[in-house]
Amino acid sequence: MKSGNFFAELKRRNVYKAAVAYLVASWLLIQIATQVFPFFEIPNWAVRLVILLLILGFPAALIFSWAFEITPEGIKRESEIEPGKSVTRKTGRKLVGLTVVLAVIAASLLLFQLVRPKGEPQKSVATQRPEAAKAQVSPKSVAVLAFDNLSDDKGSEYFSDGISEELLTVLQKIPGLHVAARTSAFSFKGKNVTAQEIGDKLGVAHLVEGSVRKAGDMVRIAARLTQANTGEEQWSENYTRNLKDVFAVQTELAQTIVEQLRGQLTGGAANPTTKADIQAEVRAAAKGGTENAEAHEAYLQGRFFLNRHSENEADQSRAAFERATQLDPKFALAWAGLAQTHVWDCNYATEGGQKGFNAHLAAAREAVEKALAIEPDLPEALFARAMIETNFDYNWKGAAETLRKALALAPQDPALLMEAGNLAQARGETTQALEFFRRAVASDPVNAQPRVFLATGLSAAGRQEEARTEYVRVIELNPSAPNSHAGVGLTYLLEGKFEEAGVAARKDAADWARLLVVNCARWSQKRVPESDAALEELIAKVSETGAYQIAESYAYRNDKDRAFEWLERARRQHDAGLPGLRTDTLLPNLHSDPRWDAFLRTMGLADDQLK
Repeated sequence: MKSGNFFAELKRRNVYKAAVAYLVASWLLIQIATQVFPFFEIPNWAVRLVILLLILGFPAALIFSWAFEITPEGIKRESEIEPGKSVTRKTGRKLVGLTVVLAVIAASLLLFQLVRPKGEPQKSVATQRPEAAKAQVSPKSVAVLAFDNLSDDKGSEYFSDGISEELLTVLQKIPGLHVAARTSAFSFKGKNVTAQEIGDKLGVAHLVEGSVRKAGDMVRIAARLTQANTGEEQWSENYTRNLKDVFAVQTELAQTIVEQLRGQLTGGAANPTTKADIQAEVRAAAKGGTENAEAHEAYLQGRFFLNRHSENEADQSRAAFERATQLDPKFALAWAGLAQTHVWDCNYATEGGQKGFNAHLAAAREAVEKALAIEPDLPEALFARAMIETNFDYNWKGAAETLRKALALAPQDPALLMEAGNLAQARGETTQALEFFRRAVASDPVNAQPRVFLATGLSAAGRQEEARTEYVRVIELNPSAPNSHAGVGLTYLLEGKFEEAGVAARKDAADWARLLVVNCARWSQKRVPESDAALEELIAKVSETGAYQIAESYAYRNDKDRAFEWLERARRQHDAGLPGLRTDTLLPNLHSDPRWDAFLRTMGLADDQLK
């Protein structure tokens, strides 16, 4: 066939018109996919798949238009139609009409997309804050960032971190002042970010920054207060003092910052009466300390290692707090820190089994009582007591009273808010629990731990999709956070998506969380040998510290006898999972058994006991 005849034949068979119609239809389909798919939360790869299929379909459409013709009798091969009976001209007119209609629809969609109101570019879910929240930033809000360590000894980072953390803790207790929590504020340490970015992510109007240089018995502290949205410095000061006077510097710093913030709101410096009130507030917030410089330095080391949240560094933290209490037996904050370290060991340590757990619990009780004997209204010690009462003693009324007192003293403390939510969930008060967890997240938005609590609460409330969103945020913040990947898996498990549940949970760093969800998912898939293997591994690894998860596994299998045996063992072992008993989504198979109400009563969780 000559080239001229070939192109004429392409035109006669409407191949050109078919190509244009296909391209216009593809344009319309791609616009529909990009605008509609996100509404139904269809993943982005589905849009890419549509585009790929349309590209692959283009040559097939051209071949079809060349080889076939649409006739009143149906689709026929071109070679089967007599030349005088071809209707290609009529088909061509129809193709032109169809192309025009599709082009109008596609152009309308494009115009709508161009003129509709635009939102802000989407941010990472871990740092996303609604515009309403940004507009409501309080002028009395501040974040204390980690002070730079300028000492020649780079190993004294604990000292610069400790100075800024103590300042943060004091400011956090000042009434009417919103202070970003430590984990979120310190997350910007060593990062090249602007004041505006920090203020936006933490929801604060002001930043406190500084540096610490320690040399022998002398310390130089430089501090400045900055307007977050402009980066403009509002106040700065340098202090060079003997180490034994560092406590006075911290108090002076806190007083000055509060005066500056309140002065801005009143249009000038604080009057003498206001200054006296501020000094009284700061002194009350700074209680529980020491005047022993060496004990203070050991205390800062203890806080530094405790904030690392690892078993090895918990040992270093405990040793530092013990040294601080030996150097100054009246150092209430050091006793509270020691109690918190022992509670951490009760919750997370795997060494020593039941004997080690009992020793840590006894030591935690002793340290709490010593701290409160010295300073009865110390929030840090009240927090440790509330943890013991909720997680290990199951003293719900005692915990409620302790938390009420602690939150009155430190209403913004995210650890206290999480524990209050934990107690509310134990009592079956789901709405109140979620409120406490949301407040903890708002106070500490870049910390994964409050989001784990919030996600767990949402899942217990049956809101699996919301829970999964929060678990994904946890993973963005800390991929190795315990029960993050397994939490995603649990939400799938409760939706009946068993394969997705097992795949997600396998990535979790915590054996107790990973093996629990995997063995339940495989059980529901009738993959019994795999389920049994995961459960056997769970029992072998965590029988002394994770009896509650083993009970959940048997309850999910509807093996009630073994489930109740392990629940009772969990109670004897003071398992920290038991506060979730009433709202646990893996235990419904037990609810109809008479032993369930009896066990709730043993735990003090029967309805009439909670009134």
